[in-house]
Amino acid sequence: MNIELIKDIVDYGIIGLLGVMSFIAFWFWIERLLFYKDIDVKNFETKEELEIALTNNINIIATFGSNAPYIGLLGTVFGIIITFYAMGQSDSLDAKMIMTSLALALKATAMGLLVAIPATVFYNH
Repeated sequence: MNIELIKDIVDYGIIGLLGVMSFIAFWFWIERLLFYKDIDVKNFETKEELEIALTNNINIIATFGSNAPYIGLLGTVFGIIITFYAMGQSDSLDAKMIMTSLALALKATAMGLLVAIPATVFYNH
């Protein structure tokens, strides 16, 4: 299999997954804000019903906030593996190519943090 194809699959797969997670976390946060704005506690018969309604979808936001860095780190590990593979297949070692590839591999971790930090803020809001 072509290493460039694997690189593209990893890049778009990890970044795409993190993008979807970010969108869903933001969507649920907006949904929760709108729900909290219009909630009437008199409509609930028991404390448990109110608690379930108040915490609905919150666990998803927390899960995304806690797991997004790991998904980003996984993308970085794959990027580093691909870089080392390309280095092993190359006839000459070019420091510029190596540093560029390693720097680009770190973008997945950065994206994971860009998803996790707002999701954690949304969860704690």
